[in-house]
Amino acid sequence: MANAFINRLSGYAPLGDADISLLAKACRNVRDIPAGHHLIMEGDRPDPVFVMLDGWACGYKILPDGGRQILAFMLPGDFCDVHIAVLKAIDHSIVTITAAKVAMLPRAQMEALVEAGPTITRAFWWSQLVDQSVLRAWIVSMGRRTAKERIAHLMCELYIRMLNIGLATDDQCEMPLTQLVIADAVGLTPVHVNRVLKALRLSKVMELSSGSLTIIDPVRLAEIAGFDGSYLH
Repeated sequence: MANAFINRLSGYAPLGDADISLLAKACRNVRDIPAGHHLIMEGDRPDPVFVMLDGWACGYKILPDGGRQILAFMLPGDFCDVHIAVLKAIDHSIVTITAAKVAMLPRAQMEALVEAGPTITRAFWWSQLVDQSVLRAWIVSMGRRTAKERIAHLMCELYIRMLNIGLATDDQCEMPLTQLVIADAVGLTPVHVNRVLKALRLSKVMELSSGSLTIIDPVRLAEIAGFDGSYLH
């Protein structure tokens, strides 16, 4: 059975048979998690580290007024904050968006993987650098992009991420995000998100429906977003 975690890391470093064996062994404790299940809540002790093998999750913070800001989307193959195991308490929550298969890696096992050899360590570093690049792109969106640009940029980013792990076709990929979830990710209201998605659909640029994203005009969508995918490395 394919392991999305190994597949992702293999894109960052030339993993040998021994490395792959270690990673596969580390991912043996797999749980089937339903949609809407919290893997961890803000304030909890962050052990173990969660690895997404299938399905989607997101990290978020709740504001004093009850509003939610989504900080990141976790796709198949992604860590859920590899370094949090060194903290006494996590500063955000992680919840599944869809049904998911999640590997639980205890802190000691995660440390052993880091110490196992330079190739795995390099792959971990590269993975974290990509995650940090994504975070910087989100900060730019929230600070400087218009509502239309924010949503177009997010769709481009998620499509490319899905393409990179073999889960997208030339013009389509799974996109199990409600308008409320998108709104919480881009800092808009669901009503505003609905208007932007409708405008993009009517202009025959992209369409989001039935849990999938169809990119009708990829060049135009990238132009609207000002998208340069080099930050995804």
